[in-house]
Amino acid sequence: MVQQLAGKVAIITGAGSGMGKSMAELFANEGARVVAADINEDRLNEVVKEIKDAGNDAVAAVTNVTKEADVVAMVQTAVDSFGRLDILVNNAGIMDNMAPVGTLTNELWDRVMTVNTTSVMLATREALKLFTKQKSGVILNIASVGGIGGGRAGAAYTASKHAVVGLTKNTAYMYENMGIRTNAIAPGGIKTNIAESMKGIDKEGMQRQSVGMPLSPEPGTGDEIAQTALFLCSDASSYVNGTVVPVDGGWTSY
Repeated sequence: MVQQLAGKVAIITGAGSGMGKSMAELFANEGARVVAADINEDRLNEVVKEIKDAGNDAVAAVTNVTKEADVVAMVQTAVDSFGRLDILVNNAGIMDNMAPVGTLTNELWDRVMTVNTTSVMLATREALKLFTKQKSGVILNIASVGGIGGGRAGAAYTASKHAVVGLTKNTAYMYENMGIRTNAIAPGGIKTNIAESMKGIDKEGMQRQSVGMPLSPEPGTGDEIAQTALFLCSDASSYVNGTVVPVDGGWTSY
């Protein structure tokens, strides 16, 4: 069976758990050499060990995606370890506390925007230094159904993911003539540990945003997101650029 990412080198942020872990393992199984990046070193090392134990190739890059020096080092790890970079998956992200603007703090706004949006810009900018030279490359951003609608998270998270959607489309347009593709996935409710990042839930926000929750099907899995990510990062999607693909079991169809 032909591996869909044979010969490719991929960076995946937030690879220590959840969707990132699923993508790292699937991409490695499909022939990619993976730079697994995460801020949690213990989880990261476990993922890399599992990939290697399966006979595939990966290296760990302990990375705080909000720090430019860490992001530069992450991309350099790909070059140092595997000689090139072909795929960047910006997956790392956090939730907010469901607060609407009226009760939102500056601190939470800044933290969520920095982790969810600024990090995407930093990593994309660094990867483009390589992609524009080699006239090829694929960028995949993990947005959210919260980046398409308005009632699925708090103000900070919703704004941060809408910004990721805009950044995805702008990058796709600006670099399409250089052989670089940029797309996004908008996951619905997925079984991950992102809820660990939620502190001090805003009751008013949660109550209001829960109105549409019964319309959501059973939560999906990281593996189901990874399958769509594989398609968007492979040559099978060579004519797909600047799009946002909801993978939400039909949640946004209502």
